[in-house]
Amino acid sequence: MRMILPDKEFFSIGEVAKLTQLPAYVLRYWETEFNALRPLRRDSKHRKYTKKEIEQILEIKELLYDKKYTIEGARKILSPQRKKKSDGAQLQMELDHGAAASELIRETKKTLQEIYKLLK
Repeated sequence: MRMILPDKEFFSIGEVAKLTQLPAYVLRYWETEFNALRPLRRDSKHRKYTKKEIEQILEIKELLYDKKYTIEGARKILSPQRKKKSDGAQLQMELDHGAAASELIRETKKTLQEIYKLLK
């Protein structure tokens, strides 16, 4: 389930709390536990979250609340090495899909050429 976020570049901690349905203190705590959560700070020292960080928060929330992982377990799943492996698997799947699409295009072209010959 993917949330559609408002078309903004940055979000305050209050906005993120409402969007994710998490208290602000939980968001602040997660910043200490997950390296991926490092919102920018303005001159006023207020946190400004990006859409990517909100997506990470939602992923953490799913791991902790829905899938019942511990913080340590969620940290392992979100670790860069694991991410690289899953990104590699995703890339391979996209390459396989692209190869299948290319084959389908070749077959379609061949069929159209045969139809063209018949119509001549």
